[in-house]
Amino acid sequence: MAPNNSNCSEVLNEDNLEFEHQNELKPELEIKSSKYKMRLVWRNIILFLTLHLASVYGIYLIFTSAKLITTIYAIFLYQAGAFGITAGAHRLWTHRAYKAKWPLKLLLIICDTLAFQDAVIDWARDHRMHHKFSETDADPHNAKRGFFFCHMGWLLCRKHPEVKEKGKSIDLSDLSADPFIRFQKRYYLILMPLVCFVLPTLIPWYFWNESLLNSWFVASLWRYTVTLHVTWLVNSVAHLWGARPYDKTINPVENLFVSLFALGEGWHNYHHTFPWDYKAAEIGHWRINVTTHLINFFAKIGWAYDLKTVSDDMIQKRVLRTGDGTHPFVSNYH
Repeated sequence: MAPNNSNCSEVLNEDNLEFEHQNELKPELEIKSSKYKMRLVWRNIILFLTLHLASVYGIYLIFTSAKLITTIYAIFLYQAGAFGITAGAHRLWTHRAYKAKWPLKLLLIICDTLAFQDAVIDWARDHRMHHKFSETDADPHNAKRGFFFCHMGWLLCRKHPEVKEKGKSIDLSDLSADPFIRFQKRYYLILMPLVCFVLPTLIPWYFWNESLLNSWFVASLWRYTVTLHVTWLVNSVAHLWGARPYDKTINPVENLFVSLFALGEGWHNYHHTFPWDYKAAEIGHWRINVTTHLINFFAKIGWAYDLKTVSDDMIQKRVLRTGDGTHPFVSNYH
């Protein structure tokens, strides 16, 4: 399961189940819907429409005038930003699935800012809501409202009143106490444009004489759009299409396609069943989980530690009790 090194210090089993953040992130009972009328946010609609039109133009420039190194650079930035979300905002700060020393925290906060999906404390609030009230009206991107809503529509309309009401119960004191999180939140409106758009545009222009037009539309706008959709796939596809080997009673699924592009975040049935596991998946020879391998690397050099995992015994018992029968262990067991 976990890598064989001293930094992976905590393996959870049936007798050692209570992780400090577990109860807060367990899905609660279905919230009864009240009369609710969706209110569109036209500013966001216009901004997203403009962004997507610009990214389409960016794709045109990739095949007509942009240098190959600019496209490679844009793909690298998308992966760096995604890493800031997956290893930082998600596994480190939302779920506290492992701990990080200041050099890794600094790297993750820079990568998260590059991804531009709100400050970590705001992202973590929504994601803790998503786990605690999964697939209810209090879930910010409730998958039961359809593919488009949970993919990106939730950002184009006002939040459901239950999201605001239940959001008051989410404890963010651990994040408020983190100086990296406080610094990012305080200066986000300065840091985000600089890290996400200005520097990615200027670097190709300065270092390999790319045109500012290509830099802006390819390395900034197209890259940013790709990062958004990759993250949104976890909220949509990974909640709708795939197997449920760990818990067939919940919406999240195991999806290889999402894991390929989202650096290992598509093994979502496992993650919602064991949200405190730093791997967010079982590790097998066929599993694609770039984020886990990177965290393991940082553990080896001492930047990450106290990596929390789930025991094989606990996984097997859960598979037999609540899984849909698709896990390989089931066939071997019988």
